[in-house]
This record gives sequence, structure tokens and C-alpha cells, in this order.
Amino acid sequence: MPEPAAWRYQKILQPMFDLSAPHRIFIHARVLTCRGDEVIEHGFVEVEGGKIKAVGAMSDLGSTSAEVIDCSGQTIMPGMMNSHAHLAWDGIHDLARQSMDDAPEISAYKASANMLKNLRAGITLVRDLGMNKSGFFAKQAVAQGIFPGPRLLICGEAIVQTGGHTYWCCREASGADEMRRAVREQVRGGADLIKIMACHDTLEFTDAELEAVIDETHRNGLPITAHATYNECIYRVVQFGVDCVEHGGSMSDETIQLLLDKQVPIVTTFAPLVMQAQEEVARRFNIPEWKIEERKRAIANPARYAGLVNAAKAGVLIAFGTDAGSPAVGHEVVAPELKFMVKIGVVRNNYAALRSATSVAARINRLEDKLGTLEAGKEADLIVIDGNPLEDLDALERVRMTFIAGKKMLGVGS
Repeated sequence: MPEPAAWRYQKILQPMFDLSAPHRIFIHARVLTCRGDEVIEHGFVEVEGGKIKAVGAMSDLGSTSAEVIDCSGQTIMPGMMNSHAHLAWDGIHDLARQSMDDAPEISAYKASANMLKNLRAGITLVRDLGMNKSGFFAKQAVAQGIFPGPRLLICGEAIVQTGGHTYWCCREASGADEMRRAVREQVRGGADLIKIMACHDTLEFTDAELEAVIDETHRNGLPITAHATYNECIYRVVQFGVDCVEHGGSMSDETIQLLLDKQVPIVTTFAPLVMQAQEEVARRFNIPEWKIEERKRAIANPARYAGLVNAAKAGVLIAFGTDAGSPAVGHEVVAPELKFMVKIGVVRNNYAALRSATSVAARINRLEDKLGTLEAGKEADLIVIDGNPLEDLDALERVRMTFIAGKKMLGVGS
């Protein structure tokens, strides 16, 4: 593995934010383990030492000295993971001006506020895919106990060709050697993965650049993901060896087969379209009227999503991501993305949608041994919800408690 980021060498004697993780048992709950379609209608979850100790039916629970939390009428499920988000963006329309004009200190405050929004929404892990270098500092703040937040996987600065797509918030590079240097800079800063912007209206990166950025990432033991939104780009980056595709789009049968052969998943991000098509929401974020009308047409056109639907039906893994921070997409937006996934058919039902944010997300983020399901031995990342999201995904708007490693992140002191 690469050398740790410089801040990892700082000794923190006393974290500023340090919660206990006592022995607790959540009882009388509907338990969605996210292991397949498993539902325990009258169940319990026992947590001790930051890990899940036991999960089962209430009839199997014996006497205990643990703190007991009655969850009657509520649902317990694993904490959700947003696999495509931008913590330092706040949803305004002009992301370019925000990215260029925000002082680093303001980006830090925005990231902090958005981390709290994620916790309130039941998001216990955020895969931050870049806005300048802000993700490095968010990761440090959480890891060192400076500020409460979800688990973070960060790319640092996304890497683009000079003048490439969203160059105004990324690390620009030209030539194979400079691509390698750009990767090494993110690794030095503490990146968990590398992101490249592989296209906009045209394909970006020369073959030599693309080969170099992927090879250097893998040499450093990290996965690499690519912004890729149409068939030619998706096929190209998967053929060259990326580990994940962001957004996705139109896809031929040949491209879908390549995704299957190389076991490359897709993180879909429908929330910008869905939220910008809602007039009242969009106008609050200064979305222009022409774009609102364009978004309305987009969400009403099933043909637009045929490639993603066909990929999902063929067996390509599809994970939940919202592009949070993008225009009109707050970091608390969860249900609209999941509902749209069900509506167009990239997941078959509400439970499959929930798994796209839990067990499937854990798998694509290489954390399936630790997170994503409620089972003994895994980290105690879980949420408590009023209602039943299997019947109505809007129940996710009513997250009452959020726990990370058994620590109560939402409802502290209640």
C-alpha cells in the first residue's frame, strides 16, 4: 500500500468529537438485513464493541444487561452508502463559479454541513468524487475526530485532460507522465480511489494518457472510476481497465457484455434529472426555465434509460448514487433517486433499491466483508426508520437514529 497521507502522522491525544459505542439491543423491529430479500418482521439487532453481535427473531432473544431500545413500528436496516456525491457543493446551478470562487474555508464549512445532512438522511458512507481538494480535509476531520461525519471514501481531485470536462474543479494533466504524477498527488493526499473524467461531448484522454492513469492507479493499489455517459466512452474505459463507471448511459449489447466479462459495475445518478424536473425545487436552486422543461422531457422518456435497464437485466451491478451537491440535489435526497430506479426498472423492487445503497454498494466499494448487511461480525452501521420502506420508499425521509460502528450519530443525547 502507498505511504499514509501526511496528516496520518499527527498524534491526536483527545478527539474533539468522540462518542461511546455501548452494548445495545434494538428490539421489536422490522429488520431488513439486506441479505437477499430477508425480512425479520419481529426482530432484534444486538450491538457490542462497535460490531453487530447478533440478529434474529424476538423469540430467540434471551435476557440481557444491555441498553434496550424499543423500535416498535420501526424498521432497522444497514446504513446507506451514497457512492457518488460531492460534499463541498451545495446544489446551486452554477457549479463552476462555486468551485472557482469558494474559499477553501467555505468549502470546508459546506462539506461539514453536508456531512450532517448525510447522517440525518441515514447515509453512513459517502464516496466523495471530488471538488478541488476539499475531500482530503473532510476525510481528515472525520478520521481525527474533529467533526462528526459518515465514513468517507475520497478521490481527492478528479483527473481531467487539460481543459477537459469540469476542469475548473479538477486536476488537469496532459501527457502520460503528467497523468502518473496527477495520480501520485492524490495518493499522497490520502485518496481511497482515483476518478477520471473520460468524456463530455467528445472522448477525452489519448490512449497513452488513459493507459497511464489506469496503470498508475492500479500500481498504487487503488481502484479507478470513470465519468462515462455514453456508449463509446463506456466501452473505451472498460476496455482499458477501469473498475467502475459513473452515471452510465446508452449502451450496446457489446458494451454490456464487456461490463459483464470484466465485472465492472455502474453507479447511476438520476437525482439531478428528477429534482431539476420539479419546478418548485429547481427554482429554489436558480435552475433556468429552459433546463426545467428539458428535465421534464428527459424523465418522461423511457428510451433514454434503455441502455441502463438492459445492463441491469443482463446482470451488471447497479449501485445507488445521487450526484449530491449537483444542481438542486441536496445531500439529504435519497428516496427520489431510489424511487426512480424502481420506476424505470434498473432495480426490480423497493428491496432491490435498498440493496443498491447497502449490500451492492459495499461490494462495489470493496467493503462487503465489513459493511452492507446486518449480520454478526460486521461493523454496526445501521439506521432506524419510522415506517416500512419496502412498502413506501418515502419512509426513508423519517430516519430517527443513525449509528456508525455502534456510535449514535443522529439523535445524540436523546
